[in-house]
Amino acid sequence: MPLEQAEAIVLRTSPIGDQDKLCAFLTRERGLLRGVAKGARKFGNRFGSALEPMSHVRVFFYEKERHDLVTVGNCDLLESFFDIRKDLPSSLTMAYFGELVEEFVPAHAREEVVFRLLLAVLQALRDGADLAFLTRYFEAWILQVHGVLPDAGKCKACRTAIVDAAWLGPRRDGIYCERCTPSKKDAVPKELHRFLHWVRRNPPPRTAVEPFGPAELRGIQAALQTLIVFHLEHEPRSLRYIRD
Repeated sequence: MPLEQAEAIVLRTSPIGDQDKLCAFLTRERGLLRGVAKGARKFGNRFGSALEPMSHVRVFFYEKERHDLVTVGNCDLLESFFDIRKDLPSSLTMAYFGELVEEFVPAHAREEVVFRLLLAVLQALRDGADLAFLTRYFEAWILQVHGVLPDAGKCKACRTAIVDAAWLGPRRDGIYCERCTPSKKDAVPKELHRFLHWVRRNPPPRTAVEPFGPAELRGIQAALQTLIVFHLEHEPRSLRYIRD
């Protein structure tokens, strides 16, 4: 079997067997990759800390035909993000990012945009950026990249600019003004359009300065997470821990 390699971010690991780990990676070259790291639970194993969640690594692996899982031979650690993992809210949020990637990205489908997004958000968090803003930034882009983020600037029905009250449609495929909305169940804050406009034109901010206030972000959070839950058809498990 030829040895392959890829730049990757570790999304999660779990025990398998007595000595091994089941690993999920987001790779730059190959998209979502899952494999078994043999002996990774042994004391003094060759992987060291390279399999910690959200580590930026170069992974070396073997792939067999008609096998869903690769065999992970080794990992070179490029960046650990250890300092932000020590903080519980940040650690839980990174687990949420990893779960969203696994849910939205198809296996073996190259999605370099998502890889660059996740790496940039992790680096911004490392440099002291605001956790709540970065989380909304990531949620918005994961919806945008996968084509399920509706136009927040115009009413889906009458195409007039939305400047005040608005609501998500029942299919979550559009936003409606007060005159056209078929339901007033899921309100959309007027700041959402301005937020999405900012997100599309700026990289993740690497300072603690927030372009939007806490109250605005809470309304944006509700709208984005409503879309995420609808399109996944379930609530991400890690999201419950963040809320708690």
